[in-house]
Amino acid sequence: MIETRYHDSVNVLQALTAGAGAAPFDRADWFALIADTGITPLIATASDGESTAAMALTEDGGRITPLRNWYSFTWRALAPEGAAGDRLLAVIAKDLKTRGWRVTLEPVPGEGGSAERLAQAFRTAGWRVSVEESDTNHVLPLRGRSFAEYWESRPGQLHTTLKRKAKKVETQVLTRFDVDVWDEYEAIYAASWKPAEDHPAMLRAFAKAEGAAGRLRLGVARVDGVAVAAQCWTVENSIAYIHKLAHLDSYKPLSAGTTLSAALFAHVIDIDRVELVDFGTGHQSYKADWMEDVRPRYRIDCLDPAQRRSWAPLAKRMLAGLRA
Repeated sequence: MIETRYHDSVNVLQALTAGAGAAPFDRADWFALIADTGITPLIATASDGESTAAMALTEDGGRITPLRNWYSFTWRALAPEGAAGDRLLAVIAKDLKTRGWRVTLEPVPGEGGSAERLAQAFRTAGWRVSVEESDTNHVLPLRGRSFAEYWESRPGQLHTTLKRKAKKVETQVLTRFDVDVWDEYEAIYAASWKPAEDHPAMLRAFAKAEGAAGRLRLGVARVDGVAVAAQCWTVENSIAYIHKLAHLDSYKPLSAGTTLSAALFAHVIDIDRVELVDFGTGHQSYKADWMEDVRPRYRIDCLDPAQRRSWAPLAKRMLAGLRA
């Protein structure tokens, strides 16, 4: 017999994600950081006595969405591979009808079958499911290349920029958390073109924990001793994740951000020996200068046809399909 339970604490995920997370955004401590920002968790679990599956969610007025924020590159269910995991996910999906009328999951990755698996679980449970691309993910597969080999394939403008400007910029890559450098990062970000941080305290706590675990790659660029660009990366399971980057517009002519990016790429490629660099979500054109592949991110929108509140959006979806 499969038992479904709901929890308002992410602690239940510790045993499920310990040592097995494929990305920072799969770990229980990541979900705990998000919960600490004020989002109430709805952790749905199902167990058959041998295996357990879970979805880290939140609920508001019958609308169920992932436990995530804009720092999350991806969201996916946590379940063992194979038929047993599929059954557990379908049981959770069916029971979620008792908690809400609409479940919208994003950004779900396609790789590893994550999006297809989730969509099928909700279809099996009787939901009306729509799957569409909602974002893109720029990545760089290294395929055994060194930084020098990778750099040869970069656009000419990057080569020119680095050759002309790098000597004027001093870069530093730290593999530990440094309070002073993080303060510099926050000052640069606040003065940059970037929108205001959603939860800066969460990002600081994440960087501090990643530094303690040896996964942080904190980069800073200085001109005449002044910090003018900073970036936050992490490295895990042979993947480098580019979380945050910012530079001062007043120093833009020196291209300190480009010089710092090159230093971080060189570090994760030649020292950390990563197999993939992940630039997160977003369509920004500059990412194509550094990355080589683009992967889709999906929105899986599930409506329960047995609940009246679903009827209007179901009709709207049907009409959109007819027009298409």
